Amino acid sequence: MEGQTDVYSADIQLLEKQVEGYLDKILVTNKVSEITSYKSAISELLIKKAKIAGELSPSGSHINSLVEKRRKLESELNDGQEYIKANESGIVSYKVDGLEEALSPSNFENINEKMLNGYNIKTGQIIASNKESGKIVDNFECYIVVFLDSEDAKKAEKGNKGITLRMPNGVEIGSEVEYKKEQEDGKTMLIFKINKEVENLISYRKISLDVVWWSYSGLKISNSSIIQEGELTYVIRNRTGYKDKILVKILKQNQDYSIIRNYTTEELKALGYKQDEIISMKSIGLYDQIELKKEKS
Repeated sequence: MEGQTDVYSADIQLLEKQVEGYLDKILVTNKVSEITSYKSAISELLIKKAKIAGELSPSGSHINSLVEKRRKLESELNDGQEYIKANESGIVSYKVDGLEEALSPSNFENINEKMLNGYNIKTGQIIASNKESGKIVDNFECYIVVFLDSEDAKKAEKGNKGITLRMPNGVEIGSEVEYKKEQEDGKTMLIFKINKEVENLISYRKISLDVVWWSYSGLKISNSSIIQEGELTYVIRNRTGYKDKILVKILKQNQDYSIIRNYTTEELKALGYKQDEIISMKSIGLYDQIELKKEKS
């Protein structure tokens, strides 16, 4: 019996070392997935340790009786288990609200703004957990429906990529247009497909977000300040009364504003400017005052 106790003691020491190893790993990581995995492993090790300690207890002791009770409960639980094989891969979610079929990717053609508004879903409302049923969720892809009246939305086509969605938490995700349909009120319904932040979106039916069609780094100016001469674009810079006509490059333009920047030396050379001309050229800055064009009477 003494030899058996020594074996148990060695087993417990081994389990304690493994627990300490996982605790050390938790202290040096900030990834939620890894912390969750380590906590699960520690829990299993502690259960094993408790079982061994219980078996070492004298027969009829309180701890020994608890171990026996646990074994009976585990046996009853296993006997009552029902195994259900899913027809697709994913994760099990108990966030069930009864809209799974209506809002399925296979039902895109029947979705419209009036239909969605009819469900009276609040923005940011978390789907309640269901104790009686669950579902398999594709945790690799997610679809988001938006209704827009912008020109960019009207020009969008199925398969367009590179459109950024800015989530409520500030995270920006690249997306792809999966479905497009013009609405009776003139809006465009777009369904975007994403493959990031899916785990965080599973709990919601409705969120607020920004659709970023394009992104450029430069200076934003009014179109009414732009002077077009042939293929070149200029603005008038006013610094304390001294005015200069400055060549600028338009990166992006809509009906009201333009995003501009100064030409690089290489770009100016490609336009035919000589080195001495480039050196003497003035440039536009962040806080420069730009004059608007005078309207013709």
